[in-house]
Amino acid sequence: MTNGGQIVLKEKLVQYFDLPQLQTNMRREILAGFTTFISMAYILFVNPSVLGATGMDKGAVFTATAIASALGCILMGVLAKYPIAIAPGLGVNAFFAYSVVIGMKIPWQTALAGVFVASLIFILITVLKLRETIINAIPRNLKLAIAAGIGLFIAFLGLHNGGLIVANESTVVGLGPLTVGTTWLTVFGLIITAILMVRRIPGAIFIGMVATTILGLVTGLIAMPSAIIAGAPSIKSTFMVGAMHIGDINSLQLVVVVLTFLLVTFFDTAGTLVGLAEQAGFMKNNKMPRVGKALLADSSSMLVGSLLGTSPTSAFVESSAGIAVGGRSGLTAVTTGLLFIGGLFFSPLLAVVTNQVTAPALIIVGVLMAQSLREIEWHKMEIAIPAFLIVLGMPLTYSISDGIALGFIMYPLTMIAAKRGKEVHPLMYALFFVFVLFIWILNQ
Repeated sequence: MTNGGQIVLKEKLVQYFDLPQLQTNMRREILAGFTTFISMAYILFVNPSVLGATGMDKGAVFTATAIASALGCILMGVLAKYPIAIAPGLGVNAFFAYSVVIGMKIPWQTALAGVFVASLIFILITVLKLRETIINAIPRNLKLAIAAGIGLFIAFLGLHNGGLIVANESTVVGLGPLTVGTTWLTVFGLIITAILMVRRIPGAIFIGMVATTILGLVTGLIAMPSAIIAGAPSIKSTFMVGAMHIGDINSLQLVVVVLTFLLVTFFDTAGTLVGLAEQAGFMKNNKMPRVGKALLADSSSMLVGSLLGTSPTSAFVESSAGIAVGGRSGLTAVTTGLLFIGGLFFSPLLAVVTNQVTAPALIIVGVLMAQSLREIEWHKMEIAIPAFLIVLGMPLTYSISDGIALGFIMYPLTMIAAKRGKEVHPLMYALFFVFVLFIWILNQ
């Protein structure tokens, strides 16, 4: 491209993304996009690790993760013009792998079909502008509890995968043996990442993973990779599997799984969008402009991701890193998306990103998600009891859906006991019966 062409393109980008009005510039936006990417690049390696536990090909999941993330970020930037990145979410991928596939013994192909159906519903309710009704139906306290509960569940997975927590016949779980070298990789990674997070270093989680990997390679606890750069792994084993297995969703149990995918993804994205919009100063009259387009970008990437072979996408809280360095426009998200495309060619590094490398990332993300606990109205027992059951139920039952079910069943009962039954949305009463059936079906 000639210099004249570059200048014209730059002017068009500046105009389209309203950079002067937002008091920013291209250099700052690109830097913010790079910062966001570095902060969340760990998902390229963590997601294949989590979904790989189901038997899915890690290489295919790696490629699907990169493409779905790139699409989501670019759509968010172009359509909604927000500096918010999208990628397969931690938490819902754990629900996909450990609750649905491993826990319920549902084939991963059927689980992908569930994600596909949930994404179609997500797009429908976004287009029909039903999101406000759904958001308002679920009490804010329970939304906060779900986020925190998922955080504890993710942290528990990290502690277990890293070898710090193991099964114990006497006490159910206990501290893992510290005589195992790989366990010390987890300890090292957790300490380094924690220090970086406390020091507010951009990309702390990613840097922590790199440092842990290097220590593992130097000490011989992790085998050297055969290469660093290679062509993108094939997605043949997962491509279009979700659409082809849609007929497998033929039971109430699977319908509940689809609804859970929808609810968890929807509220995780909605909560993250609002929080990031508050940080960037986008909120107007307690409302987020263009939120419909933002949700459409997310639901579209979720649909494509389900067809490529990955769990649901959601807005990433790590976008706050890019916002913190000045990102204010969609150009930040577009930059992040383009970097995800570049990340496609680093799949050989999957071999060195072991469970001990990703474990600290899971634990720290759990800490971030658990921060919503402070906003729950613990002084009101009719709120505290169902919220507590959700938060504690997820890690102890090793199931996100079971934790949600416990809280959603208890909530109408405690509200009625507090003589506040009229405050409960009719949808919550409907969900009461849905989750009672859900628990009953699981125990047959």
